Amino acid sequence: MGDSANGDELPEAMARTLGEYERHLVAERDLAPHTVRAYVADVAGLLDHAARLGQLDVNDLDLRTLRSWLAKQQTLGRSRTTLARRATAARVFTAWLLRTGRTREDAGASLGSPKPHVSLPPVLRADEAADLIRAAAELADDGSPVGLRDVAMLEMLYATGIRVGELVGLDIDDIDRDRQVIRVFGKGRKERAVPFGRPAARALDFWLKQGRPRLAADGAGAAVFLGARGRRIDQRAVRTLVHRRIAEVPGAPDIGPHGLRHTAATHLLEGGADLRSVQELLGHASLATTQLYTHVTTDRLRRAYQQAHPRA
Repeated sequence: MGDSANGDELPEAMARTLGEYERHLVAERDLAPHTVRAYVADVAGLLDHAARLGQLDVNDLDLRTLRSWLAKQQTLGRSRTTLARRATAARVFTAWLLRTGRTREDAGASLGSPKPHVSLPPVLRADEAADLIRAAAELADDGSPVGLRDVAMLEMLYATGIRVGELVGLDIDDIDRDRQVIRVFGKGRKERAVPFGRPAARALDFWLKQGRPRLAADGAGAAVFLGARGRRIDQRAVRTLVHRRIAEVPGAPDIGPHGLRHTAATHLLEGGADLRSVQELLGHASLATTQLYTHVTTDRLRRAYQQAHPRA
């Protein structure tokens, strides 16, 4: 776990606490398996570092130990993003220790973290997004179920800005066709409603009525989108599709489903949507995450101004 830590190599008391923390993340926080693994690996690395300093119990943890652990990560060449994530993991863990009575004080309460360097992937212009879907629709002219599915998936990704995991997790009952809204379960199984427009509604109807019944196999269940074998499609197949179709749009940057999510957010803000609404649509826990997109739109406005204004 982590860089060199293994929960089985920790002092007994620490290993036991780590196991209890993992059960808390799974049972009470309802986090995704990969998120639990990342949190546990980071905390295991911290505890391993503390044990090497002679600390045998979580009660021995102090701010100096946490800082020296992060400093060691820096000397090992870890990125600012990784350092920030591990600092967060440490703070969440020490807060849990105090809250559950396992320590007398929160050692991580004053732990700072380097501000991660955030770089958003490139986004499509509105005309490029239209070309992307138009190209997919032309390929679907033969009426093949896979073609109809591909158009529907691209329309939904761009129309809603949902994550690829949220797209593949959609069930039939999650779609309200009358209101043109889908129910999405995001990170931490948080539920939200996301509207979609008429083009996406049309593509979804074509797929559900003309494509899905011809592709569905035993085991398809209630999944909206199916793979070539007739069962729920996986994320890798969706990523492959997006990259393949993007490559057919002249001059468009090579982006995946997450790039379409960024594109949707950017176009919403450029169209006049307020930050709070976009935050809710995307399912961001923090408004600060949504504010990242304002940098994209500001850059575009600045370039447009410089190209068009006579006194730029």
